[in-house]
Amino acid sequence: MKADINRATRETSIELSLTTTSPDRAIDIPARFLGHMLDAFATHGRFGLTLRAAGDTDVDQHHLVEDLGIALGKAVRTLVADGAGIQRAGFWRMPMDESLADAAIDLCGRSTLELNLPLKDRFVGDLDSEALREFFLGFTREAACALHLDLIRSRNDHHAVEAIFKAFGRALRMALEPVDTPGPISSKGSL
Repeated sequence: MKADINRATRETSIELSLTTTSPDRAIDIPARFLGHMLDAFATHGRFGLTLRAAGDTDVDQHHLVEDLGIALGKAVRTLVADGAGIQRAGFWRMPMDESLADAAIDLCGRSTLELNLPLKDRFVGDLDSEALREFFLGFTREAACALHLDLIRSRNDHHAVEAIFKAFGRALRMALEPVDTPGPISSKGSL
């Protein structure tokens, strides 16, 4: 499965390719810490991710981070299609040194985000941590999924965010795993 997304606004320009069949990654974005997190997401989810983006980062990273979530969500929605042939839901508990995070996702066609990510500092690397909520909101809206991300414990903000992204990648991979069903796994018969 593969999805190619191009998103261009007055604030950002994004070219994103997401695949479940290749582990190749090439991420070129001006938000270096988020690039590191997206690489961790793709590595642990076993996704191929090619990403080139630019934006009005002279203002701040808000628009770029939010639009990257939107583009990734659109890619996932493309992969999900009508939900036929995929597991639909996935979860993962991820340790990252002293940090522990849970992720659960349902590619259900409805958008919900529950994010519990208390951090000590406003910035993690070059990333304004307030923008993380906007990234995941953009993702859930466009992917049309229920996403629950919970930091269980941590003493290091870098490890906390990384544990969240790794758990997110693994949970999404589980949800996209193929199953032998003629339609979506749903008591309604559709997403």
